[in-house]
Amino acid sequence: MAHKIVDATALRVGSFIMIENDAYIVKSMDVSKTGKHGHSKVRLEANSLTGLKKKVMVIPGHERFEVPMINKRKAQVLSLVGEKVSVMDSESFENFELDIPEDLKEGIKEGITIEFWDIEGDKVIKRVL
Repeated sequence: MAHKIVDATALRVGSFIMIENDAYIVKSMDVSKTGKHGHSKVRLEANSLTGLKKKVMVIPGHERFEVPMINKRKAQVLSLVGEKVSVMDSESFENFELDIPEDLKEGIKEGITIEFWDIEGDKVIKRVL
């Protein structure tokens, strides 16, 4: 459920967009000029925020994208269970499990505080605080 819609030509590197109901961050983009009878084209490279997916696409400049709602929150690690971690939200005191990202496996221990992003209902650990 996005609250904002942007044109492809208005995007910048670092913008968040929804592609096929998944949140992506724009890594690079090039905008071509319009021709005599044509439209501008945008070449876009984006990486998924929730996984390891990558999209490269060429789209018309007037194509519109939804901007995802991203809620950045903090949580305390309660326990480690294999490839998952049980955490408690610092604001709502809700308990839930999250997958541990490959690059953060070394730094996550019981009792530390982490930052997680709630991206349209999907929760992802982003960093150790």
